[in-house]
Amino acid sequence: MATVDTLVRRVQVAHLPPIDSGHGIARLPAKLMKDMNLSEGDIIEIVGKRSTAARVLGPYTEDAGLDIIRLDGLQRANAGVGSGDYVEVQKATSKPATKVVFAPAQNNVRLHGSSQALKRSFAGRPFCEGDTVATAGHQRVNADMPDNIRQLLNAPAFALQEVRLTVMSTSPKGIVHIDASTQVELLPEFTEKKEGERRADVTYDDLGGMNDTIDALREMVELPLRHPELFQRLGVDPPKGVLLHGPPGTGKTRLARAVANESEAQFFHIAGPEIMGSAYGESEKRLREIFEEAAKAAPSIIFIDEIDSIAPKRGQVTGEAEKRLVAQLLTLMDGLEPRQNLVVIAATNRPEAIDEALRRPGRFDREIVIGVPDDRGRREILGIHTRGMPLGDGVNLDELARRTYGFVGADLAALTREAALEAVRRIMPKLNLAEETIPTEVLDALSVEAHDFENALKRVQPSAMREVMVQVPTIGWDDIGGLDQARDKLREGVELPLKHPDAFRRLGIRPARGFLLYGPPGTGKTLLAKATARESEANFIATKSSDLLSKWYGESEQQIARLFARARQVAPTVIFFDELDSLVPARGGGMGEPQVTERVVNTILAEMDGLEELNNVVVIGATNRPNLIDPALLRPGRFDELIYVGTPDTAGRRRILAIHTKDMPLAKDVDLELLARRTERFTGADLEDLVRRAGLTALRRGLDSREVTMADFESGLTETRASVTEEMLNDYAKIQETLKSDAVKPVGGIGFVLPGMLRPRGPAKGGSGGEEPPATP
Repeated sequence: MATVDTLVRRVQVAHLPPIDSGHGIARLPAKLMKDMNLSEGDIIEIVGKRSTAARVLGPYTEDAGLDIIRLDGLQRANAGVGSGDYVEVQKATSKPATKVVFAPAQNNVRLHGSSQALKRSFAGRPFCEGDTVATAGHQRVNADMPDNIRQLLNAPAFALQEVRLTVMSTSPKGIVHIDASTQVELLPEFTEKKEGERRADVTYDDLGGMNDTIDALREMVELPLRHPELFQRLGVDPPKGVLLHGPPGTGKTRLARAVANESEAQFFHIAGPEIMGSAYGESEKRLREIFEEAAKAAPSIIFIDEIDSIAPKRGQVTGEAEKRLVAQLLTLMDGLEPRQNLVVIAATNRPEAIDEALRRPGRFDREIVIGVPDDRGRREILGIHTRGMPLGDGVNLDELARRTYGFVGADLAALTREAALEAVRRIMPKLNLAEETIPTEVLDALSVEAHDFENALKRVQPSAMREVMVQVPTIGWDDIGGLDQARDKLREGVELPLKHPDAFRRLGIRPARGFLLYGPPGTGKTLLAKATARESEANFIATKSSDLLSKWYGESEQQIARLFARARQVAPTVIFFDELDSLVPARGGGMGEPQVTERVVNTILAEMDGLEELNNVVVIGATNRPNLIDPALLRPGRFDELIYVGTPDTAGRRRILAIHTKDMPLAKDVDLELLARRTERFTGADLEDLVRRAGLTALRRGLDSREVTMADFESGLTETRASVTEEMLNDYAKIQETLKSDAVKPVGGIGFVLPGMLRPRGPAKGGSGGEEPPATP
């Protein structure tokens, strides 16, 4: 009978979250560890199709009661198993290695590095000959690890990225670890693995923020390929195809490669331009050959990238070659020849452009949306891309994930790369480019700091927003004076829902969708919108009517629909429409080009309160003439809050003057309080003009003037005036009263209009849309 130390247990494999991947650890149930007399940090041997080793840790809290072993993608490849398979586990010991030879595990990679860096990176980690291991850099690991394991894993980094290496040979054989006396050799070039050994170039651990997608895809692809007998027993055909669609850069191609690696299937990649031939029938022949080759190599996966380029809607293309290619693909996916152990995965960011005959069960059985990752997903992706990166103590990946709203995986990869380049720029003066290798002490001192990420954030923006002008506002609440009431309403309506969505869900209320800022010119409506976007940490899209209106039929509506679609993709977003009255005038009012503006109004109404929800997208409009805007927009559900931005009071003017004179050398006799009292009805723009004129007066006195005096301000007061008159304020007071009391006023049972909105018109032509509603009895 075996002793406790040599107990062998059979346990099911599950995947290890990305935060713990690449460290050579395995998570086991507490009961199993007790039965096998294992303590955290002990070494175990894992036996699947081949043997590998790992250091054991206790289970995650959520795994309590589950009889599973959690392994990362590299360990699963090393053991020759996938998630859901069973492995045998037993306690083991590792011997100190006298010599270990490494080689790059990735093709097209040449490595030059010091053996000392490798020794530090892999010190104490158990492995066997043939294993694939990763250099996981100076990474802050999980807080629930024992101190001795955490210190072991927090070794200095080998490089500015994760590098995967194959253990070519060890002396002695079996489970070994590197210590101070081990001789380490690094071969410069990739060596092909032996027949039957799995490659671990992309695994599920390299994908962040898509756990649900991976589960759905495994169910559709991995299960039929690895266990076709399940479907035979049930008497149904296994799924034949999966269509992945979503914005560019979300990881569709990478996901397909990971599935192929994890399911041990042959991977065949089809890119549209590669199979297009000039001769008649050549394209179809190439497509047939790929399917025939994949069928012979089954189990296999055919991955068609950008499928919209080779299978467009046949009714919308003029070329016969494209139509024949679509027909050939349809035949191959659902023809007379049965397909066994062959799954087709296709990816596109334009699913609406694909021929509809492909989008049915039997061809693409399921369509999986891969969207923009959320906060938690972004944190996982950042953890993956900074695995081999020496991070400074000030780098907070949780905070970085919160700020990178709208970023997809490719954007986050670009962000970490830019931050690494910032760190390299810092050490450039210490480098002698004529030398073949960089000194070890320079490499060891290299780390990526928080300010490197700050600088990188200025250069990298969400890829989904590159077609739209995204601004990064620099205006904060402290830069705005005299608008406290409007500011508080915007903070409550925009900042709170975006920063604390749980509070709104708890009370069962929806946040406001839109805010209309109205008031005299120059009062700071645009500044308020910019400050709102910055303080709520949202993307800010500023747009003008000239950007959206087009003379071509239907193009204006398309521009608006595209604008809202982009905003949804990279939410949270603030869309700002300046001079809104020119874009959405009242329908039936005889203003502008009626056909264009009325269609634009209809489109904006549908986008703001239609079938598709505006989640985390806030619309802010600004206008000087709210009485010209279509009344359908001025109801709750569209512009929920109508905020009057008037001229500032004395305290507000004092604050605005203080903001504009912050960097101005003022003489001791300058009394801003007195100036604030003397500038009745001045707007923020007028006060800025006053400060500018005072400065110019000081320069006229002498170019070497060191300060601006009260006399300069007196002179400025004679040159400027209040741009808002008493009559304008009275008019706005009436408008404000009207919007409060009569904004939604029934007129003859047909809709609602603002008083003064209706204008007499001639007889309507072609329908009731242009008729004046009958008077209320």
